[in-house]
Amino acid sequence: MPRFPPVDAEQAPEPARQILQSTPLSLLGIVAHAESVFGRWLSYSNALLTRLALDPLLRELAILQVAQMSRSQYEWVQHVAIAKAVGASDAQVGAIEQQRLEDPAFGAEQSRVLAFTREVVDEGAASDSAVDELAKQLGPRGVVELLLVIGHYMAIARVIATTGLEPQPPVFAGDGPLAR
Repeated sequence: MPRFPPVDAEQAPEPARQILQSTPLSLLGIVAHAESVFGRWLSYSNALLTRLALDPLLRELAILQVAQMSRSQYEWVQHVAIAKAVGASDAQVGAIEQQRLEDPAFGAEQSRVLAFTREVVDEGAASDSAVDELAKQLGPRGVVELLLVIGHYMAIARVIATTGLEPQPPVFAGDGPLAR
């Protein structure tokens, strides 16, 4: 059960009011309590989902890995739909959910991204060899973008857990901007 209610869209100051009225994502109502940073946080979140050079499928596999490791059911439900919209298979989603770390459903690059994500979440940082290996595939930009995604979704998982936000049906899916 939520520890406090989301910001009421009708009572929210602009620009939060417009956003909360148009998007039924309950996480936004919680983050809107931090009204001084809400707009910038939302812009950053959207940029991570729509403006990276990082392949959207790799991004979503990493987000699912973070959600699974953080036991964030809310994040999991939202991002399974997005992952499938960008090409994740049921076998890939199932492998992450069941912690099958070396599943044949993943290509070599996908496996490296998942292993890198696990190392960052478990250890707080990836090893030199993990960074070097992934940089050969993604380049420095790709590695940094992936780190920003991992860190952002780790933070979101902690906001969700601490505020007691409960899962809701997927909000974003299909052919929208997240499926670029």
